[in-house]
Amino acid sequence: MTDQMRRIALASRPSGAPVPENFRLETADVPVPGDNEVLVRVHYMSLDPYMRGRMDDAKSYAAPVPIGGTMEAGAVGEVIASNSPAFKPGDFAFGMFGWATHGVAKANLLRKVDPAQVPVTTSLGVLGMPGFTGWYGLTDIGKPKAGETLVVAAATGPVGSMVGQVGKALGLRVVGVAGGADKCKLAVETFGFDACLDHRAYGTAGELRTALAAECPKGIDIYFENVGGKVLGAVIPLMNPHGRIPICGMISWYNAGGLGAGASDQDITAPGLWRNILVKFLSVQGFIISNHFNRFPEFIAQMAPKVASGEIAYVEDIAEGLENAPAAFMAMLKGGNMGKQIVKLI
Repeated sequence: MTDQMRRIALASRPSGAPVPENFRLETADVPVPGDNEVLVRVHYMSLDPYMRGRMDDAKSYAAPVPIGGTMEAGAVGEVIASNSPAFKPGDFAFGMFGWATHGVAKANLLRKVDPAQVPVTTSLGVLGMPGFTGWYGLTDIGKPKAGETLVVAAATGPVGSMVGQVGKALGLRVVGVAGGADKCKLAVETFGFDACLDHRAYGTAGELRTALAAECPKGIDIYFENVGGKVLGAVIPLMNPHGRIPICGMISWYNAGGLGAGASDQDITAPGLWRNILVKFLSVQGFIISNHFNRFPEFIAQMAPKVASGEIAYVEDIAEGLENAPAAFMAMLKGGNMGKQIVKLI
């Protein structure tokens, strides 16, 4: 076993979109596990939009990454040393090991992953936090009913693709919004959406709204929100009375600071937004999935067999090498990934 590891630290806080200088690749000693701790050699790590918020020194639901600290990430790898009876060398485990080749964590904070059941990468996407976010947000907050219309932003990402597939299984008409013709084709042909609109093909929220109205002739009952911006502005006026909007993110604004530069591009004003919520009796609920992990075993029990059988499809975009994680992350924030963004370390 090597006694050196590599990690990517936050070198500086970004102003707007992250740049390569905000990250620093470092070498350090491999950590030594203590009582009830496990040492893991990371094989794959996850890249997710929420990490952009961790780079800012702003009040949020979680503390920011400190300058010089390891960038935060969920990762999966092989146990190479264990001081816990729950894990033995050779097991695979998921944990919050960060952007690093090795990590140590308490055994009770890890989840064992069985490579014989499904590929270990699924613990980062379709059967990990993103897939769970989509499943929980739609079923618990969206409260879907057969025959309703569901619109899903970022339709081909690991969250949106889960939302769409669960929605179809529950008898909804599912319309996606994605960035690019290839992603829209993926949404329909791989994930089974009824239709998908390329938001890049429409210059304004009003133009996108007209196209959405044609695909949603009965209006929109549920909008799964993880984008904000132009898509939000297009959807809101089309919402039906008593519609539901689960909110798990707003990636179009993450690089612009807290309020989001370009908010005027929504083509709907704040008073207009609030008026629609009021007069249509809309239920709008934000949620952070880490507050609901008591439901994770139920999610795995329900969805893992469907992933294993192919009933639930997933797509992974895998970058090679820890040193390439910053570039993959920056591209993902601009919609450059196709499916769940993962970095392969070994």
